[in-house]
Amino acid sequence: MPSDYSVPASSTRLNTRAVLAIIVISYFMILLDNSIIFTALPKIESAMDLSPTGLAWVQDAYALVFGGLLLLGARAGDLLGRRRVLVVGLAIFATASLLIGLSTAGWWLIAGRALQGIGAAIVAPSSLALLTASFPAGRERAKAVAIYGMTAGIGASLGLVIGGALADWVSWRAGFFVNVPIGIAMMILAPRFLPETTRTTGRFDIAGALCATVGVGALVFGIIHSASDGWADATTVGALVVGVVVLILLVVVEGRAVAPIMPLRLFASRLRTGGYLARLLYLAAMIGFFYFLTQYLQNVLGFSAFEAGIAFFPMTVVNFIVALFITKITQRWGQALPLAIGVALTMAGMFGLAQITPHSSYWTAVAAPMLLVGIGQGLAFAPLTSVGIAGVDSDDAGAASGLVNTFHQLGMALGLSILLTVSAHAAVGAPTPADGLTAEVSTALATGGVLLALSLLVVVVLILPAEREARRRSSTSSVAQNHSELSSTKP
Repeated sequence: MPSDYSVPASSTRLNTRAVLAIIVISYFMILLDNSIIFTALPKIESAMDLSPTGLAWVQDAYALVFGGLLLLGARAGDLLGRRRVLVVGLAIFATASLLIGLSTAGWWLIAGRALQGIGAAIVAPSSLALLTASFPAGRERAKAVAIYGMTAGIGASLGLVIGGALADWVSWRAGFFVNVPIGIAMMILAPRFLPETTRTTGRFDIAGALCATVGVGALVFGIIHSASDGWADATTVGALVVGVVVLILLVVVEGRAVAPIMPLRLFASRLRTGGYLARLLYLAAMIGFFYFLTQYLQNVLGFSAFEAGIAFFPMTVVNFIVALFITKITQRWGQALPLAIGVALTMAGMFGLAQITPHSSYWTAVAAPMLLVGIGQGLAFAPLTSVGIAGVDSDDAGAASGLVNTFHQLGMALGLSILLTVSAHAAVGAPTPADGLTAEVSTALATGGVLLALSLLVVVVLILPAEREARRRSSTSSVAQNHSELSSTKP
């Protein structure tokens, strides 16, 4: 039986540049739209007359659905073919973007963001699995994965610039309308250039799909709800309990499933498990960096939406420059060391940003620490993606891709709720609104630094030793093979 992710014989004639471009642009569109929201939030809040809780749900509705459906989206590609599923996901995402752009009420906007989450939950794992299927293991795939990982960092920061420009010069709605022609173009090009993966004939893991969707969805909802109603609220506690219980049930179900939606063997590797946990903590910090710092720039330093987006440009530039060299860096030093350095630099930049005051200079208090964050992102994102799919065979490529993106979204939802909760009381007693908001932002960024310290701990305890052990085994195996070959040549 052919592998779930086998590519037709004609794949040797694939236009790999076109394949990579379609995959990266599709993924970039999701990331871009996710960060466009941040610089547009003040204008959306005013236009839609949203409360702070309603404004948070503009982001959280997307994260909730995206995180809850990722494993299901990954499994759908196994059964129906990755290219086919990718096109469907793009269609849903583009349609949702159009509906958001046309929205006239807050509930309409939030519902559209939830629909976008469905499309993103299909596109994200399908794009990464198609990349794995289209590029052979080794240097070619490593370079493609590095570009894919680089997209995560650059897409987030570039979205702030584009979102700010469109919000100031056109409308906050333009940031969503722009997805429509991009989505249509990718839907047309995907069937022409992307290889279709062989559909599996195995069963659909209905019990696993339900547990994964309900468990992750309930957990994300509980985390999000805690930001507005507190961790002791009955709804928060109930949702978290349901999420934990159902996820425990998921482990039991997947241990017995014939074709599991989340193969437990993926967690047998310390490298992959460390990659998932480090990614969750890293994204938990970075969501606060974008969410809070854009508000500080606009509401304290007086930047316009466009100026706030441009303010992230130093980070974007250094991120891009470092990411250009990340493949050569990882080939020389492996994934773990650049990842550890990247997380450490991001942490240093985050703690530096936490020192802001209402009268801080942008260049010294914001731009300078941002450079560290940008370098850190450039070093960290590609290795985080690579270790999450390390050593995975073709049959598990979709599930591993789904887990990478699931922990990505869980991290964002967890981080935003934790940072909102921690910073909520920081403004008490502040003499002016600017002092109050600065205190909230500073507290959130300092807490983000703590989350990055935990991410670094995971890298040091799990990923670094696992990679060293893998290299040691590989070296021992190579020596033994060479010795065997030399022995066989003796007369």
